[in-house]
Amino acid sequence: MYQAILLDIDGTLTNDQKRITPRTQEALLSAQDKGVVLVLASGRADMGLTGFADTLDMSRHNGVFVCFNGAKAKNYQTGEVYFQQALTVDQGRRVLAHMHEFDVCPIYDKGAYMYAENAFFSIERDGAPWLVAEYEAHNNNYLLCEVADNATFLDWEVNKILVAGQPEYLQEHWRQMAAPFEGELSSMFTAPFYYEFTPLGVDKTRALATTFAQLGIEPSQTIAFGDAQNDLTMLQWAGTGVAMGNAVDEVKAAADEVTLGNNEDGIAAALERLAPELL
Repeated sequence: MYQAILLDIDGTLTNDQKRITPRTQEALLSAQDKGVVLVLASGRADMGLTGFADTLDMSRHNGVFVCFNGAKAKNYQTGEVYFQQALTVDQGRRVLAHMHEFDVCPIYDKGAYMYAENAFFSIERDGAPWLVAEYEAHNNNYLLCEVADNATFLDWEVNKILVAGQPEYLQEHWRQMAAPFEGELSSMFTAPFYYEFTPLGVDKTRALATTFAQLGIEPSQTIAFGDAQNDLTMLQWAGTGVAMGNAVDEVKAAADEVTLGNNEDGIAAALERLAPELL
């Protein structure tokens, strides 16, 4: 029987309205009642996971957050930190200074705030302008603060730097964005309009491996669900890796199983088929 269920959030646990559907919620609540540990593994900050965790009653079941794409892992019930690795102040400042050469919007956090130079930076999405910094702040329960110059304002170690931009622009320029930090930092797409910088070697899998070594759970005892490139290593690490029906082709090819999409209760459908004893 599986001892842990690993869940990406956007495009996996939530539907396109960013909600956990009743069928999926019921399946995951039942699994926890059977002693399974739920892990929310996301590029989001920990503050951006609390609403989903409360919907799943994780505060009573020692649920785990793997946030910032693996830069931090903690127990939601107790607050115990299992793993954390941040960008140094120098690294963060150099990334932010380099981003001035591109038409992008870097976003980063501290305490109750997310910071950006342009709170009104707009991306065209679904045929309409989308204020990405405002969305990220409010969607993750932060206040948004506009600063004059990211590279001089940052004076703390930061878990990650999220860089937002028009998808076509990011595809054309991501190599130049990443080039100065090759061999020093990790960087990756987490959505067509998001490119992120984290400490070298940090990803969801490293945080999971460190966490589960402390919890006494083997990778073979886990099942993971994901849809995007930053979920690849997690699906490969887990005993069973399940790609959502809406996942990118690269993730589907690497997964052990492909389930229904995030709007079709793909997680619940997979658990009903692969682990009916948990439901």
